[in-house]
Amino acid sequence: MPGLREAGLVGAAIAIAGGVVYVTWNFLSSRQKLEEPVERETEKELSKETPVVPETVPTVAEEPERNDVQTEKPSSRQVLVLGLDGAGKTSLLHCLATGTLEQNIAPTKGFNAVSINKEDLKIEFLEIGGSEDVRAYWKMYLSKAEVLVFVVDSSDPARFPLAKTHLHELIAEHPRLSLVVLANKQDLEGACGITDLHEALSLGGVGDERKLVLIGTHVSKDDAEIPSSVQDARDLIVQMVSDAN
Repeated sequence: MPGLREAGLVGAAIAIAGGVVYVTWNFLSSRQKLEEPVERETEKELSKETPVVPETVPTVAEEPERNDVQTEKPSSRQVLVLGLDGAGKTSLLHCLATGTLEQNIAPTKGFNAVSINKEDLKIEFLEIGGSEDVRAYWKMYLSKAEVLVFVVDSSDPARFPLAKTHLHELIAEHPRLSLVVLANKQDLEGACGITDLHEALSLGGVGDERKLVLIGTHVSKDDAEIPSSVQDARDLIVQMVSDAN
């Protein structure tokens, strides 16, 4: 099943507002190149007994301030990346945050964090594992998120109902939280298209006040470069965070 561009929506995302579907992509004409990531936190596992994660993603040591120069720390914003296990979150996170492909990435069992700097804005991508024993902790991290990125394996329709349940439980208490749903694995045979996935996840009922985007993506170890759909998703997420700043 082709992704967005292969389906004929060149350079487009599907934004849903008030149950009506609009095609919007004006901001991409002013895409700005992201700087290289300034840090990558190694994966850590969550403990069932002590489900504690730092309030903010650890950062690399700051350079000492010079007496003759006053350095302002960039404003920090968090993007939370969630989805069921096997949806492809870790591979997508690496591409979204670094702009590069990495082969043979192991699934995240605890949490995985990557930060990037864009002008005076620091964006922290925080991925929480999607296994059953970790999902109960997802809500702990929503309060600090500017954008929720929810990744769905579009080639596994049997799990759509479970993904739908968790997604709607997550956003129920956050009516203004911006939501990006990534219909991942669009390159696999039999993958569900974004229109059918929109219906399967009942995205028309996520609330009129919420910014919502559904976009098809895929990341394959055979890719020579980052798919254009992932580049588009990355630019869109950065734009949404910047608008909220």
